[in-house]
Amino acid sequence: MELHGKHAIVTGGASGIGRALCRRFAKEGVRGLVVSDLDADGATAVAQELGALAVRTDVASESDLEALIERAEQAYGPIDLFFSNAGIGTPGGVEAPDDAWQRTWDVNLMAHVYAARALVPRMLERGEGYLVSTASAAGLLTQIGSAPYAVTKHAAVALAEWLAVTYGSRGIKVSVLCPQAVRTAMTAGQPGAAPAHVDGMLEPEEVADVAVQALREERFLILPHPTVEEYMRRKVSDYDRWLRGMRRLQDQFVPPS
Repeated sequence: MELHGKHAIVTGGASGIGRALCRRFAKEGVRGLVVSDLDADGATAVAQELGALAVRTDVASESDLEALIERAEQAYGPIDLFFSNAGIGTPGGVEAPDDAWQRTWDVNLMAHVYAARALVPRMLERGEGYLVSTASAAGLLTQIGSAPYAVTKHAAVALAEWLAVTYGSRGIKVSVLCPQAVRTAMTAGQPGAAPAHVDGMLEPEEVADVAVQALREERFLILPHPTVEEYMRRKVSDYDRWLRGMRRLQDQFVPPS
């Protein structure tokens, strides 16, 4: 997809990867851009900078996402690209409280479900459309120190795969963005986290550049850290060996108690 002349929505657009995507999409010449975020002031600031529309949205609410799509269509017509980027990180393992698990599930997975539920019928009727979700390399590998994040990001990747298989021959394109460490509010205060320590921390603008090129090529898997593809190969070629290696990596950052 060439973004010039297209109508795009970005959730989580007030900061980090989302803001970088909005700026890059504007640079590419989209005809309509909607900056969506729970942070209304942040979304408004980005939208004013880019001449876009800001819509406050809690992506964990299906009614909020439906209202976002209606506002966007009223402003710019049919939606060509929906970039479901908003996400949250939750530390801890299975002992994390239920409300933390539920909020992480709602934001990191159900938001993508709600977006697809609203947009797939519209896109099927038109015979075209592009759905993109931000998951994480944690959705392909795992996340040391956070079971809720690893589990929900795996689910986000699985949903994107299912959408691509189910609707890919009917005009709907699907991609999933799976970065490792990126310099955002989510990684602030975690400079020694395992992904950043091993493969470096990217700037959001670098991720946006990779994403735009992947959209141009209509690649399903968007990997700003190319080494993730090799890690995936190692994982599937010898799962037990990969698990042993991940345990050793975990012990470097979370010594056994």
